Amino acid sequence: MRNAVVVGIVGALSALSGLSGGQCCPPEPNCCTAAPPVETAGPVEAILKRLQGKAEELKTYQCRLDYLFRQPLLESQTRQKGTLQYAKFGDRSYLRIDFRSLQQDEEAEQACHEQFLFDGVWLWHIDYQVKNVEGRQITEPNEPADAFALASRRVPVLGFSQIEDLEKQFAIELIEEDSAEASPHHHLHMKVLPESVYRDDYVTIDFWINKKRMLPARVTAVTTEQDICEIKLLEPQVNQEIDKAAFAVKVPEDFSVETVPLERRR
Repeated sequence: MRNAVVVGIVGALSALSGLSGGQCCPPEPNCCTAAPPVETAGPVEAILKRLQGKAEELKTYQCRLDYLFRQPLLESQTRQKGTLQYAKFGDRSYLRIDFRSLQQDEEAEQACHEQFLFDGVWLWHIDYQVKNVEGRQITEPNEPADAFALASRRVPVLGFSQIEDLEKQFAIELIEEDSAEASPHHHLHMKVLPESVYRDDYVTIDFWINKKRMLPARVTAVTTEQDICEIKLLEPQVNQEIDKAAFAVKVPEDFSVETVPLERRR
């Protein structure tokens, strides 16, 4: 489950790809059209709506990652550090995650390169330690998927998922921190409901959202196996130019390559 958690949660954390392509703007009121009544949103819904607004502005996103995977029952933990890049080019989006270091339990941190790339059709995992490349086709070439839409199959994508859908899957609570006014983050605690599509994977998911940027800064997820996944997104950069070549899959000559084509229904 670990790779799914890595790609899913990391994608969800930076989940700012939004639904702007499919949303329709309501007509502006005029002399012949009565303005609709104004509904007052609760604090949770207000935060989620602000996230969606931020999502619609996103063209590129990049940050540093600090990913901690803890297994309390085994008294074990693994920490990886690296970078994430996301960009839209035309009607396709691209995602690249580079982990550059690894620390097991209390051992010293060591260099360790692991890479994930997604181009809307193929998800690639390059492991530089075992010199192996795995490519998995996710969808048809003429039906590319958004990187964060892919992530939302594993975890809810704040700013991408519809608010009504989130409320059907989770009991969502705004946690008031000590000295809430001074806190730089909104803290949303999301408890998986009994009939949720996420019930087999997670028990709770907590998001900390930077109040100034309105971007996710940290997420902690507790799985049904009682593992704890925590990711911090550090030094985010939004809508700064990224070269499309950064998302190209480059396979070293001495690496083994395995490809898994899309399983088509008959």
